[in-house]
Amino acid sequence: MGDNLKNKMIGALAWSSVDRLGQQLIQFVIGILLARMLCPSDYGLIGMIAVFASISFIVVDGGFSAALIRKKETSELDYNSVFYLNFFVSLLLYGIFFIAMPFIAIFFEQPRLTLIGRVTFLGIIFNSLYLVSYAQCSKAMDFKKIAKVNILAILFSGGLSLILAFKNYGVWALVVQQTGYHFFRMLGFLIFVRWFPKLQFSLAPIREFWHFSIHLLCTSFLTAIYNNLYTFLIGKFYHITQVGYHTQAHKMSETSNFTFQSILNHSTYNLFVRIYDDNERLKRIYKSVTKKISLVVVPITMILIVIAMPLFYVLLSEKWLNAVPYFQLICIGNLFAPLYLINTNVLNAQGQSRLTLRLELSKWVLVIIAIALFLNKGIFPLLAGFSAAYIINYFISVIIVTRQIGISINAHIKLVMPSILLGLACATTYFLAPFIKNLYLLLLIQGLCTLIIYFSALRLFFKEELEWLMKTRDERI
Repeated sequence: MGDNLKNKMIGALAWSSVDRLGQQLIQFVIGILLARMLCPSDYGLIGMIAVFASISFIVVDGGFSAALIRKKETSELDYNSVFYLNFFVSLLLYGIFFIAMPFIAIFFEQPRLTLIGRVTFLGIIFNSLYLVSYAQCSKAMDFKKIAKVNILAILFSGGLSLILAFKNYGVWALVVQQTGYHFFRMLGFLIFVRWFPKLQFSLAPIREFWHFSIHLLCTSFLTAIYNNLYTFLIGKFYHITQVGYHTQAHKMSETSNFTFQSILNHSTYNLFVRIYDDNERLKRIYKSVTKKISLVVVPITMILIVIAMPLFYVLLSEKWLNAVPYFQLICIGNLFAPLYLINTNVLNAQGQSRLTLRLELSKWVLVIIAIALFLNKGIFPLLAGFSAAYIINYFISVIIVTRQIGISINAHIKLVMPSILLGLACATTYFLAPFIKNLYLLLLIQGLCTLIIYFSALRLFFKEELEWLMKTRDERI
């Protein structure tokens, strides 16, 4: 890769890492404090409307942010037209949900949801007002500004939520945290980017982007429903406390998974967009990224599965131990999620958003089968079915991508298999649990042992990858 592109890629990864690691570290601390002050039912109420919020953010964006980033030469008319479309859609959606919230509250048999939803969904409007500024920063690979905005937003919104939780406002601490995050992001992009829309609008750019963005919209729409469907089903058929356990487990799993996915989504998509017309170069970089990233994400996810019990006890207290099985099953489903994202980014960068839509549709077929088989079997069999659907769909994405860019499936397996073996080696610390009853001591010993196994294996068998990680770290510094 050319020096300029390489430097931009290193800078993108560096600031994406600062952004996501900074956000997740702050959110992790705030989340622990909130979990200790709030009860599972508070998280259950937020979890019940999570699917509606997720869908709204996706519909407002409409896939146009990615289309703006992908276009080689973007005009002010493009930016302004997308801005006004996003804003109009956000107002329309908020109006719909404002009217619908009483009926949603009746559906879940939770009258408090009406006001909670109406306040939470204000974030839809705030979100629409900074999407174009965000796309401009991403297009320029200026992740430094994005990092500043995101970290400040999470600090301010998280600080307010802690104050409310301390004053016993319960679920409203979570409402202010979510809505406040988008409000402060809106202010942050206004201050740091200083882009203001002009009074111009045309349907021509919308039509131009639509052929690409419609597939991304449908893909993201299906993904959002998939990610929140399990919480939705629990909210309807099970007790609100169980919704809270699942919501907290999901938040904990996302601390690592979402961090990896966010870093990779920003950096790899922008990278693949720049080289999508050079297939040999694309193959080389895809293989390199897949192998190196898998050596990080797969073992870490497997380690989290192993240490889940002492981790929840130490961080969240005993009242959240019932969430451990939820967390472990979610982590199993997310085992290859960052690698799946790399695959879809390759396809989208090549303009094959239709293939990513087909991937989501295939996942939905698997999900429907899981629901049909396990809905009446209980919470954990149903969640296991969801996790299995995600893993199977990852392997389907491997088949599609390898055909698209021209590498063999065996070659791809050789890229990922070392990370699985390394993860299994780290997971052997699970067998320490029966011999150590103190969960604080167990967490300490398992953590140390997994670190020793992980870095010893990297030093012995993956010297090149370890040198790459260390070099990347030094260049970031």
